[in-house]
Amino acid sequence: MCGIVAYIGPKQAYPILIKGLQRLEYRGYDSAGVALLNDELRLFKTKGKVSKLKEFLNGQHLPGTIGIAHTRWATHGEPNQINAHPHFSQSKSLAIIHNGIIENYALIKEELIKRGYKFESDTDTEVLVNLIEDIRNNEGVLLDEAVRLALNQVVGAYAIVVLSKDHPNTLIAARKGSPLVIGIGKDDYHVASDATPIIEYTKDVVYLEDEEVAIITRNQELKIKSIKNKDKTPYIQQLEWNLAELEKGGYEHFMLKEINEQARSIRDSMRGRLKAREGIVALGGVKEYEQKILKANRIIIVACGTSWHAGLVGEYLFEDLARIPVEVEYASEFRYRNPIINENDVIIAISQSGETADTLAAIELAKKKGATILGICNVVGSSIPRATHAGSYTHAGPEIGVASTKAFTAQVTILTLMALRMAQMKGTIPRTRFMHLLHSLDILPDKVEEMLEDDSVVRLIAEEFKDAGNFLYLGRGYNFPVALEGALKLKEISYIHAEGYPAAEMKHGPIALIDENMPVVVISPYVGIYDKVVSNIREVKARNGKVIAIVTKGDTTVKDIADYVIEIPKTEEILVPILATIPLQKLAYYIAILRGCNVDQPRNLAKSVTVE
Repeated sequence: MCGIVAYIGPKQAYPILIKGLQRLEYRGYDSAGVALLNDELRLFKTKGKVSKLKEFLNGQHLPGTIGIAHTRWATHGEPNQINAHPHFSQSKSLAIIHNGIIENYALIKEELIKRGYKFESDTDTEVLVNLIEDIRNNEGVLLDEAVRLALNQVVGAYAIVVLSKDHPNTLIAARKGSPLVIGIGKDDYHVASDATPIIEYTKDVVYLEDEEVAIITRNQELKIKSIKNKDKTPYIQQLEWNLAELEKGGYEHFMLKEINEQARSIRDSMRGRLKAREGIVALGGVKEYEQKILKANRIIIVACGTSWHAGLVGEYLFEDLARIPVEVEYASEFRYRNPIINENDVIIAISQSGETADTLAAIELAKKKGATILGICNVVGSSIPRATHAGSYTHAGPEIGVASTKAFTAQVTILTLMALRMAQMKGTIPRTRFMHLLHSLDILPDKVEEMLEDDSVVRLIAEEFKDAGNFLYLGRGYNFPVALEGALKLKEISYIHAEGYPAAEMKHGPIALIDENMPVVVISPYVGIYDKVVSNIREVKARNGKVIAIVTKGDTTVKDIADYVIEIPKTEEILVPILATIPLQKLAYYIAILRGCNVDQPRNLAKSVTVE
């Protein structure tokens, strides 16, 4: 959601900035722009894709070794060229790019209007840059001090980079509640809203903390201070990702690439943590808090979207294996409903990006009430890992496609390891079963590889149902969250309305929708209450519904009833969600492709939701 790129150094800035914007396209946006400084401060922006901006600037002379660039996801004002970033101050001596929302911008704007300022856009960002200019002019302070003083007056979230015509060798960056990372090169600096535009140039990075201001000066060391004017020491970290992981690698789309990476990402999420033959599950990131989890009154899992579905699988895992009560909450609701939390509760926050605004707010609320906070995230150094007491990284690698795929199965893998470790410590499952489950988990990536080899059945089903107006997804037990996730994937990228339900709940409403035009996807592996699911399928067929069934390889009962079957390898019930989710991801992908949809960048969605 919105993308920031900035550069200062000896190289020409424009090629670096435009490439950085292209790397950030997965975040979701509606307009793009760039500002370059070379004697004069020049600003260019367009509504639409980065390619449109690039086309607009094609053939123009664009010198300058310092510049800022942005992709905007509209919050204040409609998506158009005027509201696109960067924004000039009134004198056109300052330019700014901004992610986040300034909540008190209307009051500040009203005061600035009284002082003679005029505004071209509807954005809160133009208000902020004029506030900075007003303070600089009236207080007679340097640019970094003007930024710091301005940020003490604003309420809300921000990640900003400010470029000044009067300071051609300096960028000022700051953040609160919205991510910002600074890459430190040999003789240059790169700034971005996440690390993807930076990896190509350096692996040395500094993640700004909330309410920190960075003074980035050409050929000088990075300086950081708080908005309260306290000097801070930059903490340099090493990026773990590499450039190859950010490329499509021969695949047509990032989503397809990431679906097909799941055998590796699941294996990487277990590497060093699972030693099946020795009967060892070791999650070093949470080891210090294992006793706290064991003694917890309950575990509360907070997340949004796909991560919330992973949390639902986690609820089944922890309660079934470790007999620990679990509640799963939408972070966006949890933060506002005055929840009852105390020091004996353990909160598990799940987020692919580690920057989800609602989840971060839920963490802060729970911390104030004394709870222990654990995180499950994919991005090293992101905000949620820094805000939690402990946690585990998924090691899925960068996920560029907006619709999450490999991050989901990696999150479920980590939750499985956690639940198994708690069950081992509590003695809630027999040793023989524990060892068998470890072995089954250990060989799961091989079964995923087997599943990924042949897409022919899924492609056939996609061709048959690409024009459907509605889908229903049904599952029971561990597979109810799979139904929800399958429906979400289809909605996200194909724009077909789809709903997930517990299979038994079909009779309590959704059955009214079933006719010969309604495709019904049923997750029906030969585990758990299999016979009950078969009965649900018969109920659908009795009403002429079209049944697409996910079945265990070799199943004949469902195969004789369903219109289409997709086979998955036999595995333990607790591991079925990982296997069953993958063909549903591919079904959504191929239907979306056949409908001409942009699967990597679905409309209105953003990869990292950093505003409410």
